[in-house]
Amino acid sequence: MAKEIAGLIKLQIKGGAANPSPPVGPALGSKGVNIMQFCKQFNGRTQDMAGKVLPVVITVYADKSFDFVIKQPPVAVQLIDAAKVKKGSAEPHVSKVGSVSWDQVKEIAETKMADMNCFTLEAAMKMVAGTARSMGITVTGTSPFNN
Repeated sequence: MAKEIAGLIKLQIKGGAANPSPPVGPALGSKGVNIMQFCKQFNGRTQDMAGKVLPVVITVYADKSFDFVIKQPPVAVQLIDAAKVKKGSAEPHVSKVGSVSWDQVKEIAETKMADMNCFTLEAAMKMVAGTARSMGITVTGTSPFNN
């Protein structure tokens, strides 16, 4: 028989760096989850991705047990790493802060494909390129698409 779900918690935590301080502690404590147990499991599963911001969806059950799914880093974070900039532009339509190639866009789209709301790699690449544009990052090279 399936467990009754008491709630969902969505957080963004740096890999290998979960600790009971805010925002993790209060979010889990309000649902009655064992905070230290979550931190140990999360840090154990994300040691290889230390320092990267990772979205996590925690399913809390009625008996206070939990499961969690770790997703790939957000596209914006991956674009900042690829372009080697500190942050996106405050005025993306006016000032550009960096550039990425279509190969880098394809690589980001492939890693993030499971978490995205699209069916083809082409659609995922267009979504990543759109995010880059809204951050003030230009995509260099010739577009691999017809249109």
